[in-house]
Amino acid sequence: MAGGETSAATDEAVLLASERAMEFEPTQPLQRFARKETTPEIRPPRVKRLFRKVLPARPATVADLWELEFERGLGFLLVPVHLAAGAIFYFGMTGEPNAVPMLLLTLVACGAVFATRNHRLLHLASLSLFLVLAGACLAKLETWRLDTKMLGSTISTLLEGRVAALEETAEGRFRLTLDVLSTSRPTLRYAPERVRVTARQIPDALKTGDVVSGIARLMPPSGPVRPGSYDFSFQSYFDGIGASGFFLGAVERTASQPAKPPTAVEAIGLWLGSAREAIAKHIHDRIGGPEGAVAAALMVGTRGGIPEEINEAMRRTGIYHVISISGLHMALVAGTVMGLMRACLALFPAWASRHNTKKNAAAVALLATTAYLSISGGEVAAQRSYIMLAVMLIAVLCDRAALTMRNLAISAIVVLVLSPHEVMGPSFQMSFAATAALVGAYAFWSERNRKHEQRQTVRQSGVAGWLWRRGLVVFGALAATSLIAGLATAVYGIWHFQRVAPLSLLANLAIMPIVSVIVMPFAVGAALAMPFGLDGPFLAVMGYALTAVIAMSHWFSERSPIDAVGIIPVWSALLMTVALVAATMLSTRLRVLALPFAIGGVAAMPLAMQPLALISEDARLVAIPAEDKNGNEAIAVNRPRAGSFTVDNWKYAFGTDTVLRPTSATASLHGNVLASLDENVPEGFACAGEVCAARSGTWQVIHAATGDAAKAYCGEVAILIVDDATFRGCPSGETMVVTKRDLARLGSAAIYSPLFGQSSSSASPLTIDHAIEQPYRSWHAQRLYSREARGLPPYVRPEQREGPTEDSKASGDVSPQ
Repeated sequence: MAGGETSAATDEAVLLASERAMEFEPTQPLQRFARKETTPEIRPPRVKRLFRKVLPARPATVADLWELEFERGLGFLLVPVHLAAGAIFYFGMTGEPNAVPMLLLTLVACGAVFATRNHRLLHLASLSLFLVLAGACLAKLETWRLDTKMLGSTISTLLEGRVAALEETAEGRFRLTLDVLSTSRPTLRYAPERVRVTARQIPDALKTGDVVSGIARLMPPSGPVRPGSYDFSFQSYFDGIGASGFFLGAVERTASQPAKPPTAVEAIGLWLGSAREAIAKHIHDRIGGPEGAVAAALMVGTRGGIPEEINEAMRRTGIYHVISISGLHMALVAGTVMGLMRACLALFPAWASRHNTKKNAAAVALLATTAYLSISGGEVAAQRSYIMLAVMLIAVLCDRAALTMRNLAISAIVVLVLSPHEVMGPSFQMSFAATAALVGAYAFWSERNRKHEQRQTVRQSGVAGWLWRRGLVVFGALAATSLIAGLATAVYGIWHFQRVAPLSLLANLAIMPIVSVIVMPFAVGAALAMPFGLDGPFLAVMGYALTAVIAMSHWFSERSPIDAVGIIPVWSALLMTVALVAATMLSTRLRVLALPFAIGGVAAMPLAMQPLALISEDARLVAIPAEDKNGNEAIAVNRPRAGSFTVDNWKYAFGTDTVLRPTSATASLHGNVLASLDENVPEGFACAGEVCAARSGTWQVIHAATGDAAKAYCGEVAILIVDDATFRGCPSGETMVVTKRDLARLGSAAIYSPLFGQSSSSASPLTIDHAIEQPYRSWHAQRLYSREARGLPPYVRPEQREGPTEDSKASGDVSPQ
C-alpha cells in the first residue's frame, strides 16, 4: 500500500515536472548562448530600405500612424497652431468684424464639438473650427480691451506726463515713454494716454515715476514703409503708444503732484522700471563703452545705448539674438543658478542626504528666472522662454519629463491667450520656430539613439582623450544648434527683413562659446553680488569677453557678402510654416509630409513681384530699381538725404546694397528733365527745381513737389507722384497719379507692371498696391483726421515767413538745385 502510494506520488511528480518543463521551455534558444548563423541575410536594395524607413509601407499603415500620433499627444500640440491661425485670420481681415456674430459662431462650433463626440472625423473638424474661431475671438477681445487712443495729426503742444520708461541712446539723446497727464496750448480733445518722445537733455537725476513737462512735437504712428512690411501703427496700438515725437525745447521736472496718482499695478511697473534704469546705469558706468551698453542689454534688456554699427554687425553675422533676451539667456541663468545651488547644498552632506537637492535648486532657479523676466522688460521671446522654463522646472519638482514639445505648446497657448497680436510679429514667429525645431531635433535624435542602442566597449583613455571627446561633442552640439535654429528662422527673417546672414553658422560657432561659458555665467554672478557691492570683478571679466564678442562680430561682418535677398511671396512663408509644423510636431514616419510643403515654399520664393516704384507714405521719397556704373543691381531715390530706415528697408526689398542718389539737371525745368529720360543719362533720378524724373523699365516716373509743377506732366508720363494733398489729379487717365492725399489715407504704395498686382480703376495699364486698406481697422482709424487725408494744405502760422524753414534744410527736404 505504501509502495503504491509512493509510486503514484512519484509518477505525479514526474508528470508535473514535465508539464512545468514544457510550460517554461523557451521556443527559441537564448540569444546570448545561440550561435549566429553564417548564412548571409537577404536584404532589399539600399534605396528600398531607405524609403521603407521614411515612407509608410501601405495605406493601412498611414491610418495607424495617424492614430499613433494622436496617442502621443499631437492633438494638444496643434491647439496653439489653430489659435495662431485664428488670430492671423482676424488681424488679416480688411474690416473690423462684429463681435456678436463672432461669438455666436464660436458658441455654435463649441456645441458641435460636444454633439459630434461619437463621430471621429466630424469631431476633429468641429474642434479645429472652434479653436480657430477662439483664436479670432481672443484677438478681437485684446483689440477691444486696449482701445488705444491714437493721435490723428501732427501737432505741437505743451505736454505734461509721468515718466514710464527712460533710455539713453547711443547718440547721447534720451528716449522717454510718458503717461500723458495733460496737454495745453492747444489742449488736445482726443489726447493719447501714452506717448514716446526724445529729448536732447533731461533734468539731472531724472528717473521713472517723475513728472516732466515741455513743448513737444507729436506725430501719429506711421504705417508700413512699403506694402507688406512691418506696421508700426499696429505695434504702437498694442503697445499702448498713441503718438511719437520730440521735445522742441527744454524738459523740466514738475514739482507738483498730479491729480491722478498711479494705481498699484502701475506703481509696481514704475518701481521695476526705475530699478532697471539704475542697474543699467550702474553696469554701463562700471564697464563703459559699447561693452557696457551690450552688458546692460543682456542683463536688464535696455538696448538703446548700443551703437548702430554694432547692431548692424551682429545682424549681418546672425548673432543679434545674443543681445535679445530669449531662451538662451533664460536657460543659462536657470542652469547657472541651479548648478550653483546644487554645489552649495552639497557642502552640507547631512542636510543633502535627507532632502532632494535637485528639487530645491529647481525652485530657486524658478525664482531667479522670474526676477530676470521682471527686470528685463518682458519681451515676447523672454515671455516664451520663461513660460517654457517654468513648465520645465515645475516638471522637475513633480518628477516629470522636462524637455518636451508639450511644454512649448503650453507656453505658446499662454502667450496667444494673453497677447494674440504677437503672432504677427517676427519675435514670436522666430522664437517659437527656433525652439520647436531644436526640441523636435532633440526628440528625433533621442528616439534614433534608443532604436539603435548597442553594447559598446568602454574606452580606456586618459584625461586628454576625455577632454578631446567632450570638446568634439560640445562643438558638434553648437554647430547643430546653430544650423537647425538658423534654418528654422531663415524664412521669417527673409519675410520680415529681406535678409539672411551667410556666415551665421561660423559666427555662432566662434562667438557662442564665449557667451555661454564666460559672459552669461559672470552676468549671473554680477547680479548676485551687486546688492553687496562685490560685482566689480564679475563685470570686468564680462566686459573683456564682450570686447572679444564685438571684435569678432565686426570681423565676420566685414567678410560677410551681401545679405539682402529681396521680397518673397506670402505663400512661400505659409508653406514653409506648414513644413516646420509637420517636421517638428509629427513623431513618426509621417514627418515626410513636411517635404512637399518645404519644396513648394522654396520653389515659390523667386515668384515675388518686383515693383516698378516704391513711394513713402509722406509722398516725399520715391525709389525705383536701377543699375550702377558696373551693371550691378541698385535702387535710385529722388532725395539726396533720405531717411536711412526707409531706404535701408527698400534696399533689402529690392535685394541690393547700393543706392543711387539724384543728380541735378540744369537748363529749363520741363524740357531738360524729359530729355534726360530719353537719353537715359544720368542713371537714376535727375532733379531740377521742384521736379525729379527717372525711368523704371520703359515707364517714365516724375516726382513733383507741388501741384502747379505737376500739371505740366499730365498725359506725358506714366507715373506722376505729387507731394501735394490739394492736387486733384490729371484730366487724362493715361497717367497714373499718386497724390499726398492718397498716401495719407492708404499708406505707402508700390506700383507694378500690368501683368501683376491689383486691378487699377484708372485708364493707366499700371497697377498700384497700398499698404493700408479700407475700411480701417482700429490701429489705422486715426488716418482719417490728418489734414493731408482731408485734402488740406499744411497748416502755416500767420507769423511764419514763406519758403523753406531751417528744419527742412537741416533734414535734407529741399531738392537739389
